[in-house]
Amino acid sequence: MGVRPPADDVDEEPDVVEFGIAALDARLESADVSFPTTASELDDRFGHTDIPYDAAGNTMAFSDALAAADRGQFESEQDLLNALHPVFENKRQATSTSIVSRLRALVPF
Repeated sequence: MGVRPPADDVDEEPDVVEFGIAALDARLESADVSFPTTASELDDRFGHTDIPYDAAGNTMAFSDALAAADRGQFESEQDLLNALHPVFENKRQATSTSIVSRLRALVPF
């Protein structure tokens, strides 16, 4: 998933803010992960990495996302992304319905 950042006159900003599986996909591509792989191998390599799950910049540890997926092996990168998509989406939805998130949406800064 991705969202365009607020418009301003700075050209150094990225065109899109990546979160969820889009952010994870970008990290996997830059790390040159080979598949099939196990959840344990991924956790050893990326477990400490925080992955943004919404456009507000909220993150969750990759190890927590793997644990929530409850899978031991991934045959391909697409298999991994498909398994983790509901994890990130559930986290995003849970956060967007919280009282704090609703209050932040009301405040313009």
